[in-house]
Amino acid sequence: MANHKPIRKPNLYFERLMATIATINLCLVIFDLSYVPWRDFYLRRLPQITQIYDPIKGIEKHRETQKYLDKVKALQEQVSQTGLTSPQVKTQLEEIRRLSSEMIDSNPFAAVGKSGTLERIKNRMRDRIGNNSAKESFATFWSQPYLSKRGWIQEINFFNQKVRPLIATNYYRRIGENGEFIDNFWWRIDLAFVLLFALELLARVKYIKSRHPGFSWLNALFWRWYDLFLLIPFLRWLRIIPVAIRLDQARIVNLQPISKQVNQALVANFAEELTEIVVVRVINQIQGSITRGEITRWLLQNEKLRPYIDINNVNEVEAIAAILIQTIVYQVLPKIQPELIALLQHNIDNAFQQIPIYKNLQAFPGVGQTQNQINQQLATQITTNLYSAIVNAIEDPIGAKLTAKLTESFSQALGTEIQRQHVLSEIQTLLFDLLEEVKLNYIKRLSQEDIDQIIEQTRQIRATQTSRLASGE
Repeated sequence: MANHKPIRKPNLYFERLMATIATINLCLVIFDLSYVPWRDFYLRRLPQITQIYDPIKGIEKHRETQKYLDKVKALQEQVSQTGLTSPQVKTQLEEIRRLSSEMIDSNPFAAVGKSGTLERIKNRMRDRIGNNSAKESFATFWSQPYLSKRGWIQEINFFNQKVRPLIATNYYRRIGENGEFIDNFWWRIDLAFVLLFALELLARVKYIKSRHPGFSWLNALFWRWYDLFLLIPFLRWLRIIPVAIRLDQARIVNLQPISKQVNQALVANFAEELTEIVVVRVINQIQGSITRGEITRWLLQNEKLRPYIDINNVNEVEAIAAILIQTIVYQVLPKIQPELIALLQHNIDNAFQQIPIYKNLQAFPGVGQTQNQINQQLATQITTNLYSAIVNAIEDPIGAKLTAKLTESFSQALGTEIQRQHVLSEIQTLLFDLLEEVKLNYIKRLSQEDIDQIIEQTRQIRATQTSRLASGE
């Protein structure tokens, strides 16, 4: 949804007016789409609506079923005038029996998809008479003996309450020259709204183009792409999109929480597959490099085999190694020197314990304590001298050159041995298999990560950044 940006009051009033009009249009569209399926409800509860809206949908009373109901109404009037046993009533009952049989045979409900209504009528008559034949049930019901025996008032009330409303729901809908049911909603109701929205869109596009001279008319039109749904005469239910956006822009309804949930759902759906695709793609590229021997050539830094692009004239591997050596020698080793001395003293003690004469000397008083002091001093001296030698080797220029030469010779010897076919092939095979195992064992685990939790963490980070910017930090 669109973000709530500052809008001047006159513009806000106009946005709210147009959003209200679009909402009214959407409600009319929904009513029109639901009218035919819900017409039975409107006919029972709000018959005035059907009288107004039936002509718009090309709906008329069905002549056959309406004739049937008119005959029953005439029968009621005749009975009230001459009584149930009069010859006139007998004639009218014969006519209604004939119409009942024709209604069952011709099924006038089928044309508008209401055959189920006829089945309900037949079932109610079967239950009333207690006969499995619908035709016989109607014939029995519309007979003088049956009506006299069961009571005219009772039976006609049953018909008017249980059967007549079902028959009255049937209708005839006219068909146009295109072979489709007539529907006048477009030009009687919707066209006025469409023309209004078209004029509004034209004005908006012209305004957008004036604000952005580099825009073409098409680009300016796509700026308001969602308004196009208000103009098309088909798939009118899609107008819910521009209506929702307009309501949000006009600040009538806040749809930001829904927008966040929709975005989160979209991200969650794509994140899992995207994670797999990206990681598998990277691993496949690494495997391809291993197969082509590029990884090995890179490790060996052989410029003749592969041109190497240097962006800062610095050997990063050597620089990193130098930093690590400096940190270890000047920061780490002094802190762990007591532990090194204790470990070395322990090893010296064990070495002396292996000498037979030393075991015999332990029996003399004071020898054991003196030996422990000697071992401690010896371990301290060895550790100190070794540390000093390492520091001197690092700080001594000649020692540094010798160390660099040793490193270079080591690298060359390692490279020469690695380039042997069996060693190189074995390393490449092991690396390739290792990456394949990573794909099989860990990629699925990455894709199953709690995406909702990640999105929530990202949202919290953004909220924190926004609050800091707002507070001027």
